[in-house]
Order: sequence, then structure tokens, then C-alpha cells
Amino acid sequence: MPVSFRDAEPDDIPAILAIEQAAAMAAHWNAGQYKVRIQDRNVMVAEKNGEILGFLCVRVAAGDWEIENVVVDARLRRQGIGVGLMRALLEKWQAASGATILLEVRESNASARTLYEKCGLLEAGRRRGYYCNPSEDAILYTRHRQT
Repeated sequence: MPVSFRDAEPDDIPAILAIEQAAAMAAHWNAGQYKVRIQDRNVMVAEKNGEILGFLCVRVAAGDWEIENVVVDARLRRQGIGVGLMRALLEKWQAASGATILLEVRESNASARTLYEKCGLLEAGRRRGYYCNPSEDAILYTRHRQT
């Protein structure tokens, strides 16, 4: 059975938390924060045979879609799951007539940066010292709707 991509449901929260907590570079939120994002239909999951393999969270405001978290189970990285999540998000963004997708990522997170560039996001700037523990610059990425 292939991997499928869908909007998350409240029953997915324990699996999302487990994947997120195992990923040091992920943004760490509590179940209530995920519940709100799921109610707003702003969390997507990758699933195979009923198992959540990864997830992606966005925040939508005034046509801008900010990617806040993309996390794949560490055992399953580099198998196309992140690309699948990003492509599913891009389809949803285009169907909703979103204006811009944006995000920031640690400068040292080469695998995430490669993923974003592979999915058509372009480096757009830098926020010096944005991250703590350790202190590190954030690289900004964007993709604009083509009219």
C-alpha cells in the first residue's frame, strides 16, 4: 500500500506528538496547540497502513501560508515522505488560491533546505541569530503564486 497524504484528525495527535518529540530540530508544541491547528485544517499527515509517518503544519493568514513544522519519523527519512507532504500542501495551497508560502529554517538544516528548494521555494533572506540553543541564523524561503 502506498503512502497517502491527508488532513490530520484529532485522533492523530498522539502519533504527531511522538514523531515531533523525537525530532530535535522540530518546533515543539502541546496537544492543545495541535488540536487548534487540526480544527483549522492546517495539519497534514503522511500515512501508510494506518500508521502516521510524518506531518506538516501551516499557519494561514491573509493568503500567506507559513510552514511551521515539517517532520518525518527518523526511521523513514529520505524516502520521499517529506516531498510528498510538501507536494500535498502545494496542491492545497493552489486550490485555496494562496498568495505566498513562506518559512524559516536553521541555516545548518541542509536536508530541510534541500527539500524546500526541491519543491520550488526560493531563498529570500536571513534572520541573524534567530534561533537559540545553539544560536544560529534562520534562512527565509518563499514561493509566490504564479498568475
